Amino acid sequence: MKIAVVGLGYVGLPLSLQFARAGVNVLGLDVDKQKVDALNAGRSYIKHIESADIEKAVNEGNFKASIDFSRIKEAEAVIICVPTPLNKNREPDISYIVDTGKSVAPHMAKGCLVVLESTTYPGTTDEDLREVLESGSGMKAGKDFYLAFSPEREDPGNPDSQVALIPKVVGGYSPECLKRALDLYGKAIKTIVPVSSCRAAEATKLLENTFRSVNIALVNELKIVYGAMGIDVWEVINSAKTKPFGFMPFYPGPGLGGHCIPIDPFYLTWKAREYGQHTRFIELAGEINTSMPEYVVNRVAEALNSRRKALNGSSVAVLGIAYKANVDDDRESPSYVLMDLLKKRGAEVSYYDPYIPVIRPSREHSHWAGTKSIPWSKETLRKFDVVLISTNHEAVNYQELADSADCIVDTRNAMAGIKARPGQVWKA
Repeated sequence: MKIAVVGLGYVGLPLSLQFARAGVNVLGLDVDKQKVDALNAGRSYIKHIESADIEKAVNEGNFKASIDFSRIKEAEAVIICVPTPLNKNREPDISYIVDTGKSVAPHMAKGCLVVLESTTYPGTTDEDLREVLESGSGMKAGKDFYLAFSPEREDPGNPDSQVALIPKVVGGYSPECLKRALDLYGKAIKTIVPVSSCRAAEATKLLENTFRSVNIALVNELKIVYGAMGIDVWEVINSAKTKPFGFMPFYPGPGLGGHCIPIDPFYLTWKAREYGQHTRFIELAGEINTSMPEYVVNRVAEALNSRRKALNGSSVAVLGIAYKANVDDDRESPSYVLMDLLKKRGAEVSYYDPYIPVIRPSREHSHWAGTKSIPWSKETLRKFDVVLISTNHEAVNYQELADSADCIVDTRNAMAGIKARPGQVWKA
């Protein structure tokens, strides 16, 4: 069997490699020629994906990358893994899905299966994508070609997360579409979870990430409330999670990051308005989570005030640009919001991240593009008035940080268990 995977990023590339390991012939398609050239040379551009795995798949003839979308005619199935961001008004932007559909449609062979994996609102697959594919190919979904949705479930930075072992939810446009999609994923994934429709599968993904967003908002709010009471929320969470039933630990932070949790709930709230429904609970969680960077910056100002310094004119090093620990993914990272707020209030801002030596261009934070990470040394750390821990990478030597920095504001409980001076570490 030969399949095409469109979009070779944090979702499409590991999925491609898993199918290749299972003996499926995979054609990886991307508009970025640099990515394509790197993959064909056996080089990885994602930290947690080993170059050796790519090289093995290429050398065994099970994986080849290309920018030529006309080669889709060679594939029996096409899996679409492209971004679904929010626009400047925080409304869903499915332009990548639509544009990909327009690129795929003219080259689909009759009987081809198309599966969308990009997180989106219910109805995207059987309405928007279907319409683009039908108009561009002259074929009908469920009759001439097959259509399905299967949400991605990636957990970057988790060494125990394996694509083959993560259960795969699949919904089809018709019973035959579902059958074709189940057969496809059954070749590479151990457990398949069929649902009644594309919309049910789309809604499943939104529930998963909305669940996380709401619970993170809860502990973020409790962090502020308990902090005012002189109670350490991290101690409370760690003790509460000893309960063997009825509790699941979530942890506070400086805000939400990544391409899922800060975005996906807004896809649901936007679609709900079409049906006259108001998602007050979800929107409140969004308000709390997006307000956290402001709270953190105020804590930085308090820490500096305790040393008779103003935030205006102080030097601040933000530790961690990636949105979560031990990855090189900076999409929607709250660190950028923190840096913007700090700079707006007159601070001199630098950053350190062992996995992001230079900030890459992005749609929302292009003004930071080209900024380089400071070197890690005691001499460098001593120069800053305060170090703000935004991401708790395991590669960072936190004891060395305590031995060097005058003041530390910790949003991730990274300094727990580290020997520090009284008043040196502030929790935020």
